[in-house]
Amino acid sequence: MSRHYKYDIVIIGAGAAGLTLALELADQHRVAILTKADIREGSTLYAQGGVAAVLSDKDTIDSHIDDTIDAGVELGDPDAIRFTVEHSKESIDWLIDQGVPFTRYGESEEYHLTKEGGHSHRRIIHSADATGLAISKTLIKNASKHPNIDFYPDRVAIDVITTDKLGVDGPNRAVGVYALNLDDDVIEVFHGQFISLACGGSSKVYLYTSNPDTASGDGIAMAWRAGCRVANMEFNQFHPTCLYDSKAKTFLISEAVRGEGGKLLLPDGSQFMEKFDKRKELAPRDIVARAIDHEMKRLGIHHVLLDISHKDPEFIKEHFPTIYKRCLEYGHDMTKGPIPVVPAAHYTCGGVVVNRHSATDIANLYAIGETAYTGLHGANRLASNSLLECIVFARSAARHISENKQKANDITIPDWDESKVTNSDEDVVITHNWQELRRFMWDYVGIVRTDKRLLRAKHRVDLLQSEIQEFYTNYKVSNDLLELRNLAVVADLIIRSAMSRKESRGLHFTLDYPNKLATSTPTILTPKNTD
Repeated sequence: MSRHYKYDIVIIGAGAAGLTLALELADQHRVAILTKADIREGSTLYAQGGVAAVLSDKDTIDSHIDDTIDAGVELGDPDAIRFTVEHSKESIDWLIDQGVPFTRYGESEEYHLTKEGGHSHRRIIHSADATGLAISKTLIKNASKHPNIDFYPDRVAIDVITTDKLGVDGPNRAVGVYALNLDDDVIEVFHGQFISLACGGSSKVYLYTSNPDTASGDGIAMAWRAGCRVANMEFNQFHPTCLYDSKAKTFLISEAVRGEGGKLLLPDGSQFMEKFDKRKELAPRDIVARAIDHEMKRLGIHHVLLDISHKDPEFIKEHFPTIYKRCLEYGHDMTKGPIPVVPAAHYTCGGVVVNRHSATDIANLYAIGETAYTGLHGANRLASNSLLECIVFARSAARHISENKQKANDITIPDWDESKVTNSDEDVVITHNWQELRRFMWDYVGIVRTDKRLLRAKHRVDLLQSEIQEFYTNYKVSNDLLELRNLAVVADLIIRSAMSRKESRGLHFTLDYPNKLATSTPTILTPKNTD
């Protein structure tokens, strides 16, 4: 028997996007927040740099818009970009009102603004070098105190429940979610007038990633299976600088380190970025990542070096306390010399197609944050625009939901049917497929692509999806199986999107089509059917 819970709003994910939506709605609605692990785990927690916004008299909205369009290689939606930037200051004001402790200039009331790659002005408001942690802690504290918000940790969402799936007449709409309770392996049913996917991105589809283990593309895969379109899945951002250390699991070294003067070096101490872009270390991430990848392959080396030791040690410790301490734990003192770095999968620029209110193709189903494709990022994400997107679009979704509140659902949702499945005695299949998927995605669908590599990847993902579906049909679900199922869907979407783009633009670089087309449009995939 399934347990059933009824709420006005069911949110999957407790990052910046999900928590903002919950806090904006909770005064008038009962809200449930489901998280796969501890409520504090997620990509927001690890975001180091900050939030991009027009906060200085020396900066302008048009400048921020131009930088975003340029970083996105003219593939971003101009209306979505303007919408986001025009709502940037009010979003920062909202975070400040929530109590986020942004860094100030000394003892003054003025907030410190830093500069990152691709930005023409200092416009990154931050909390030292752990902005995501500060935002996460603050919003979780506020949400935990709110009487209308209930957290459900250790729940793995399986699928969105829609009226079409239930055979209910009328326009298709979302009415609930099936979720696996990891504490007792019971499948639970969460009923909701509105469902929001705030599950983060899908960088775990790659072998090396800066993301936490939860970033397995769950929201994108669930939305696709429900019948939503997805867009621009070929644009996967690889962060250029993650710490290269076997014990560190690719710990992220913030863009701001280069923004404050950090230099990229080869093992012999020579600089190389000037060969690839006039902006050198401050070029957009896709350019920097490809430059590092090129030099590593050319020289047969495992990493390059990032050096900011020419700056005053106290400056480094003040501006990058978290990075400094973590590097020191692994035996790297960034005040005394360079640290080893490599690129790693970092951010999913594509996602579920939504409008300005974060509404998907299915009524009452929303997608926000890295799960969504708003049109902001185009072919590459401008540094620190992601947290801004979370706040702007979550607040917009909250307004839209409040304006369209409906009567409580009277639809009967059946229990999860486990009558025809058994416990698996071959979990090694899941482990093997998991490893194979992430390896061929890294090798064939990584920073540099070719038609031949993509075709090989497509053949492999087709076979894997067939094996996974057979396993899913016959055995009881588990966290590993559900994540593998979602990763295979996302991998297929990435490969198909990459195969359809016959040019190199932003984060998608292919040796077979090295030039950028004169004009281009987003890659939009539409489900042929749902299951």
